[in-house]
Amino acid sequence: MSRKVLITGGTGLIGTRLAEMLIDAGYEVAILSRHPSQSRYRSFRWDPAAGTIDETAVPYADYIINLAGSSVSDGKWTHERKRDILTSRLQGTSLIARELAKGNQHVRTFLSASAIGVYGDTGDQLVNENTPPASADDFLVDVSQQWEKAGQQVQALGIRTVLMRIGIVLSTEGGALVPLARTVKMMAGAPLGSGKQYMSWIHLDDLCRLFIQALEEPQWQGTYNAVAPNPVTNQEFTETLAEVMHRPLVLPKVPAFGLKLMMGEMSEIVLGSQRVSAEKVLRQGFRFEYPVLKEALESFYAEKE
Repeated sequence: MSRKVLITGGTGLIGTRLAEMLIDAGYEVAILSRHPSQSRYRSFRWDPAAGTIDETAVPYADYIINLAGSSVSDGKWTHERKRDILTSRLQGTSLIARELAKGNQHVRTFLSASAIGVYGDTGDQLVNENTPPASADDFLVDVSQQWEKAGQQVQALGIRTVLMRIGIVLSTEGGALVPLARTVKMMAGAPLGSGKQYMSWIHLDDLCRLFIQALEEPQWQGTYNAVAPNPVTNQEFTETLAEVMHRPLVLPKVPAFGLKLMMGEMSEIVLGSQRVSAEKVLRQGFRFEYPVLKEALESFYAEKE
């Protein structure tokens, strides 16, 4: 049985690690890229903004994993940047849906990224996949909701579709952990804002294993939270990180207004509170290698100290 996976966003933080783990698990991997020559994998050219794609790309695949979209944490959210964050997700997803609708393909499963941003700021309320959507006047809520709608176009074609609402991904290769660890290392670490806001996180390797399990088991369908089962407050996160890195926390809390000055609207990412349940993926039989924050952080920093 053919096991060919086509990944959009295959050169990003998640895509890079996921491609490695898929190869280790015996899959063939190809990626969609605007610059195909730069990939170590077989790659097909596409340009979502122009609506163009190599017509042999989708017919190649048994499975498609859709991770394409510009990073929400690279640079301030200017008007252009926000437009790019939104359109890069919608155009790529819609282009794949358009190709799948042509029918000259044998894709069994479509896995698409979404984000826990879909819930908005929910304080300390535990939210799950059945929690009604937040109002879309918040930028991250709007992006996540439109992204999921674009993914549902594929579900409407009768292809098994899994939407993963991804939490804060922990990795030393990129994402939110890198700047947080840097400030702790420089002994300038401090909880952000009130420190009481919840962070729903997941170790990069657990996230990739979750994708692979959802790919392999036909009972996965619909929306899932891709978060570890033990969300923590920002203060707990910062304290655990300092402990694992053997650094004292010397500063009082970083005030919210200071973060807003530095980061603009992007401060929503660290100031918003999202306490997200992992119950549904646990019920599907997924086992986390890193269910607890301290072990997850030690996997990155323990040996290096």
